[in-house]
Amino acid sequence: SEAAAKLAQGEIQEEWRSGDVTTSGEARGGSGKHVLEESRGLTGGKMNIDKYADDSDDEEEEFFKPQKNERIQRFLRKIFTRLYGDMNMDDLVKSLTLSSTLFFLIGGYWLLRSLKDPVLTALCGVQAIPKAKMLSVLVVLGVVAVYNKLIDFTESREDLKMHHLFYFFGTFYFLMFSGIAYFLTDEEIGLPNEIPNENRILGWVSYCTIESFGSVMVSLFWSFVNSNVSLEAAKATYGLIVASAQIGSILGPTVVSWKANDWGIPFCYFIGATCMLVLQGTMYGYITMYGNDIKSSDKTKKKEKAGILEGLVLFWKYNYVKGIFAISCLFMVTVTIVDYTMKVLARDYFSEEYPCEAGMPCYDSIGGAHGMSSEASRAFASFMGIFGQATNTLSFLLSLLGTSAVIRTLGLRITLLLFPSLCLIVILLVRMSPNLWTTFLAMMMLKANSYALNNPTKEMLYLPTSSRIKYKAKSWIDIFGARGSKALGSCVTSYFSYSTVSLVANGSLVGVCVSVFLIWNAMYMGKTFEGFVSDGVVVGEEEETHEVIPQILDPLNEEDGTSCAVEDDEDDDDEEEEAV
Repeated sequence: SEAAAKLAQGEIQEEWRSGDVTTSGEARGGSGKHVLEESRGLTGGKMNIDKYADDSDDEEEEFFKPQKNERIQRFLRKIFTRLYGDMNMDDLVKSLTLSSTLFFLIGGYWLLRSLKDPVLTALCGVQAIPKAKMLSVLVVLGVVAVYNKLIDFTESREDLKMHHLFYFFGTFYFLMFSGIAYFLTDEEIGLPNEIPNENRILGWVSYCTIESFGSVMVSLFWSFVNSNVSLEAAKATYGLIVASAQIGSILGPTVVSWKANDWGIPFCYFIGATCMLVLQGTMYGYITMYGNDIKSSDKTKKKEKAGILEGLVLFWKYNYVKGIFAISCLFMVTVTIVDYTMKVLARDYFSEEYPCEAGMPCYDSIGGAHGMSSEASRAFASFMGIFGQATNTLSFLLSLLGTSAVIRTLGLRITLLLFPSLCLIVILLVRMSPNLWTTFLAMMMLKANSYALNNPTKEMLYLPTSSRIKYKAKSWIDIFGARGSKALGSCVTSYFSYSTVSLVANGSLVGVCVSVFLIWNAMYMGKTFEGFVSDGVVVGEEEETHEVIPQILDPLNEEDGTSCAVEDDEDDDDEEEEAV
């Protein structure tokens, strides 16, 4: 009774906390007057217990609803913090806005990638795949030359920014893919002609265009991102960016696997082309919201330009950049060997399930070498679509739930070792059990972890580098280096393609050697990265020379009577500074 009386007078406030929720005794039990009357009834032995319990249950249920919501929110915040660290709302919105561009870029690419090999196989035959990979190296060599020339042109103009390259290349690839989609419907040079022939140019154009797009646009995107985020933001957001983009990479192959039979391959091809327009819109939206916040711009520096070969000069000059190249590209040798093995096994599997019989357009009664029937080609395309779905679903889950947490928990140095170790395990698994579903599982693991683990970590290695390395050296690595590594793997598959047994036995040995080297390189790069970050070193920054050399000359300047003495002659000092 005494407590209730004090409550009625407002002297006591009962706090119920769940997160930041606080309620008074009045909110919980009604007015203080009501509580006082009930307490008097209790002391007099006349209180209706059942009536009070019913009213209390309703009030308690209403009260605990916000408490339950707060508990759920607090639980979700705890999980988010554990996965991504203490990320503020601005960084979260910024990363999601960036990921929308990568969403359409990767979604369109994986849609077209799922069609790349089936289209080339239908038009030119499966034996053309290794040759197409080697041809793509020459094609992207021209593309990277144009790319670097455009970077020089953009840096020389105050009214142009790096994000304008998205608009140029996005428009170019939209026109190319739209044209290919149109010609695929042609009765003579397109898919209606089911006789494969390596002289059918459309298959080669389709393959090389998709290959160059995957290199140029992805490289351009990450160069832009690396120039606009800090190291701590990268640790927290790169996993989220990749995870959001993997949603697009799942939807792209889904369109192929579900609708290739109904809509046809040319129409699916055109859907991929439209993604080139949408990604330009998302990039424009990001620039409108946040601007082009490049951390280190070369426009303000007076330097002698090395032209389109500057990226190669930087690559040759710095061992750190060579190490990034190894992590970025050399694993593709192993991937190419396993990938070609899977496609050969898939070709044989679907050709046997949907054979090319006499009277079909694919049947060659004179030459004796029959192509794939239309049913087999569509089944092959659907199989590759399923592969894309499975790979990117796994990559999405790993990126969403594992990438940022693994990097923050283990550190970049240890995380770099995970992927090459996986490559070694996978290639040994394929060697021991070379069948379609083993290679399917092996490729799914390699691809998914290359996106979820290898890509974010190798992009973070660019953070302690200059903008010239981020754009120019990176373009050579991602475009030419990646294609070159695939071409090297294709040389292995082409040389041993006469027998599946020979391909597996000899190709796996090459893969083991590459994986062992990558493990050693990952150890070196992790140690070097940590040293650069702790010392504040920026690889490739021209200002380093200006800072280091005067420090070396300082002890000499303190000696009297030397030609290096600062006090002797101001003009001599100016000449030395200019020479440095």
